[in-house]
Amino acid sequence: MTSDNGVPRPAPSLAEALATRAVVLDGGMSNQLESAGHDLSDALWSARLLADHPEAIVAAHLAYYEAGADVAITASYQATFDGFARRGIGPGKAAGLMALSVELAREAARRARTSRPLWVAASAGPYGAMLADGSEYRGRYGLTVAELERFHRPRLEVLAAARPDVLALETVPDTDEAAALLRAVRGLGVPAWLSYTVTGDRTRAGQPLEEAFALAAEADEVIAVGVNCCAPEDVPGAVGTAARVTGKPVLAYPNSGESWDAGARAWDGRPTFGAERVTGWYAAGARLIGGCCRVGPEAITAIAGALRGAGLT
Repeated sequence: MTSDNGVPRPAPSLAEALATRAVVLDGGMSNQLESAGHDLSDALWSARLLADHPEAIVAAHLAYYEAGADVAITASYQATFDGFARRGIGPGKAAGLMALSVELAREAARRARTSRPLWVAASAGPYGAMLADGSEYRGRYGLTVAELERFHRPRLEVLAAARPDVLALETVPDTDEAAALLRAVRGLGVPAWLSYTVTGDRTRAGQPLEEAFALAAEADEVIAVGVNCCAPEDVPGAVGTAARVTGKPVLAYPNSGESWDAGARAWDGRPTFGAERVTGWYAAGARLIGGCCRVGPEAITAIAGALRGAGLT
């Protein structure tokens, strides 16, 4: 980026950009990898390809950047020391793979044919993602907040050391895990966003969203709050609540509208996601807008076009 007199100027931080406009998030990593022919049936899900096929992850990020996404969310959602250990991967290599997830997104940004600022969000999924049994959609694992903090802190330290633009604390199912994550990001020197997975006006564990979002209201590390991995129909109410309770920029990146059957490990139902919804989400307070599972590059192009057409980016 250059100023009017041709002198290079630094790209804005993500927080700075959110103060003035909407920012487009990417779509689902897993569906993009599966569409390229990769088998994600392993418990590590897309994180397996960090070791087995890192170039595929670069290609997935690049597809979203070139579709119009401003932010790529790394393939570290299920990348944990415990999960890698189950595959015989020791702590040193596991840490290297987590850091690699950030570098792969950076590499995609370098290859992207665009002059607009691009950012990288390092994904940290919930404890239930490591279990790979669908429990991230229920929460309440029987662990204390302190135990959850001890689980999350080591990998957040590794991801923060890789210097992403933001830590994406995402698909959080309940307030206990949110409290643990908010404690775990303190002092890391990297901003974070906090995103719940919800049903209606409650977290997946059943807590009111007013209570859930209030946890982040005074957290200086948190630059945005919101929802992901939920039905598109749940977004408007949740966005409005998040904006009212926290006063922070809000993010919204729901699923396609289909339902995940954890037992069958398959999607069911019909998609209800549509780019025509996003200007309404912006009006309710959303400033980071994209998609999660089953939302691909074509949908991200449509989102970027809708926001641009309304003069919001």
